[in-house]
Amino acid sequence: MGSTSDKISGAANQAAGKVKQAAGKATGNDRLQAEGKGQEVKGKVQTATGKAKDAVKGVVDRM
Repeated sequence: MGSTSDKISGAANQAAGKVKQAAGKATGNDRLQAEGKGQEVKGKVQTATGKAKDAVKGVVDRM
């Protein structure tokens, strides 16, 4: 995946995770809340990966 697609997927996963967490909290569903937290963390990792790829590309481009 490219850095842009990583960042987009990351943002989407973070948003979906937050929605799941809210739905789980509203319905008292601990499993849904946990799934949401996991998906949000996955999104943060994807976003960080995209940013890291951008940073590496920037360094390589300056060489």
